[in-house]
Formats: sequence, structure tokens, C-alpha cells
Amino acid sequence: MRSESSPQRGSSVLKIVQLTTDNREPFRQYDNPEPWFGTAPEALLQGFAALPEVEVHVIGCTQQPMASSPAKLAENIWFHSLHVPKWGWLRTGYQGCVRAIRRKVREIAPDIVHGQGTERECALGAVFSDFPNVVTIHGNMSSIIPYQSTALGRCYNRCAALLEALALRRTMGVFCNSAYTESLVTRHCQKVWRVPNAVRRAFLQRPTMAPVSTLPVLLNVGSINPRKRQVELLDLANKLHATGAGFLLNFIGGLDEHSQYGREFSARLAVGREAGYANFLGSLDGGQLIAAMDSASALIHVPHEEAFGLVVPEALARNLKVFATRTGGVVDIAEGVEGAELFSTEDWGALGDALAHWLQLGAPRPTTAATEMAARYEPTIIARRHLEIYREVLATAS
Repeated sequence: MRSESSPQRGSSVLKIVQLTTDNREPFRQYDNPEPWFGTAPEALLQGFAALPEVEVHVIGCTQQPMASSPAKLAENIWFHSLHVPKWGWLRTGYQGCVRAIRRKVREIAPDIVHGQGTERECALGAVFSDFPNVVTIHGNMSSIIPYQSTALGRCYNRCAALLEALALRRTMGVFCNSAYTESLVTRHCQKVWRVPNAVRRAFLQRPTMAPVSTLPVLLNVGSINPRKRQVELLDLANKLHATGAGFLLNFIGGLDEHSQYGREFSARLAVGREAGYANFLGSLDGGQLIAAMDSASALIHVPHEEAFGLVVPEALARNLKVFATRTGGVVDIAEGVEGAELFSTEDWGALGDALAHWLQLGAPRPTTAATEMAARYEPTIIARRHLEIYREVLATAS
């Protein structure tokens, strides 16, 4: 049955369902009239919006009915918010979400269904949709279990890992955003394609150079947690400051001050604030993050484990110098890019020496990184690669 909200289309138009997390649900923003998504799905939708040969239907589930939601996100992109009561979520293996999604997908009658991520209901909704389907791995659930700081977090990710394995075995193919992700899931899948995440267009607009300052600004972007290792980075910053190096390290991201790691971070941050070498800016939206990047000289990204590391190409797209650990998709992103230096995850000494040397040189920023990021990660380029894969899947299924 064709959706009444969809236009009649010619055979050349590909009709796609994108299942993704409406972040109003995990952040409990039920009064927000506008849905918002993860940065990678958001950038991909920007790419689809530029392709008249596709009709895209975005589906997101919530535990509370939304007071309002837009019918369309772009001229060729529809949005469907599905209310699923609490019983239909993780406690039942997302069965309520799967059934609600299947009903809506049958109404839309797409050519293909794409589940964005295995963290929640999206991958399962795709594989049980009764339509040709693919799944994107944004982060492998098994690999992050050791970095959960609470028993509840570890339990959640163990359950998610089991459901992820089920989805990977049933789907027709898996999009992997890095060689690292591919290495983790290939054995479970019928077919894999390596397709990087897109970078949101706002980050690819011509960057401005940082204002001249006697105190270089360094950024660390990401939720404060053991996997991202901000506590260890503050220890390194303390040692670097003790040598007489001048800099300000700004942390950007969510902070749970009630967690043990959050408390450790806050204690060390207080020392850094008092000494003048560290500060915490909290969570920023996209525009605020771009402004912070354009006022900085470098990004320091030191996770122990990383599927892709989207903040790295975002920073390079603003022509920031990048110091990062050699992990996950960061290895792919940094290859052949001016201003990207990678270090072993445990070689804090080498990282500290590189930072000290760069500061002595006057904290220079790269000049060609932004051009390279636009060539690799522009949303329309990534969206067109998705279409190639969708057609490959449909040719196989026919």
C-alpha cells in the first residue's frame, strides 16, 4: 500500500526508508517540536536532500507521543514519528518498536530499508521489516563493554551486543565506516561495504583562521568517559604546563558529575582551571562547535577505542591541527592529510613531546586539510555511494 503522503514516482526514483534514533527519545525532549539525529545520519540526510532521484522516509520511535513533528525534513525527505510504549523497548528485545516499524514500512512500501546503528531498535527494525534491508554499524557494541563504568552500562551493552549479532546475521549487507569496524563484524555478515561517515555541510564551509593569540587554544570534543580518556589527558596537560608551555585546553561534551570518572575529571579540571591551562565548555550545538574550532589551533583526540571518530574530519575540515591516538577510523581519516599526527594509545610520552614541539613552533595550523576533507566526506558524495550500494542489493534480491 502506498503512503498517502508520498508523491507518485517514476521507476527511476528510489524509495528509501532510513531508520534512525530520534534523539528526543534518549534525551527525553518530548516537548521539542523538531526531531534531531546523530551527526552521521544528519549529514547523510543532507546528502540525500540534494538528490532528486530519491524519496526518503525517516522513521524514529519514541516512548512518549510527540506533541508535534514535521511531516517533511526536505523536499524529498518525509519524517514519521512512531509512539511505542515502554514495554516495547529493550526489555522485550525492541519487539514493540519492530512491530510498529514494520507496519509503517508496509504502508510506505519502499525499495529498501536502512537501519542506522545497532545501539537501539534501528537495525532490528530493518532486518524484520520484510523488505530488502541493510544496516550501518556506527559503533560495535561488544567492543565498548570494557569501557562502561557502571554495571548497568555493561549489562545494557551486553544485551545490545546480542541483538547486534542477530541483526548482522539476518541483514543483506552491512555498511562499515572504517577498516576497524569492518574487521569486527565481517565474520557475522553476508556482505560488507566500507563507507565513511559524511561530514555535515556547515563544517565544510570555508574555515576562518584562528585569531592571533599568545595562548594557543586546544580542544577535546566528546562525552567525558573512560573510553575517551579525558582524565588521562588532563594529567598530560598538567605535566606539559609544568614545563612552562603556554596553552588553554578546552573540553567540550557531556559530563556526568555523579559517575566516578566524572568526579575524577572534575577534580583534575579544578586544578587546571586554577592554573589557567584547562576549562570545560559543556555541550555545544553544531554552530557553537564550529565557532570554537575556528577560535582554536588544534584538536586532541585520545580515545582507547573508536569506530570512526567523526570529530576528527570535522576538525580537519576547519583546518585544525590534530593530535590523535592511532585507533579505529581515525587511522583511515588521517592517512595522507596535512596536520594529522597519530600516536600509540599508550604512548603519552610521544604525544607530550609532539605537543611541546608544536607549541614551540608557534602552534601552526594546516592549510590544505579542509580541501581534503571536502573531497572525501561531502554529504552528496557519501549519499551517492549509498545509492550505488542500494542498487547493488536490489539487483541481488531481484
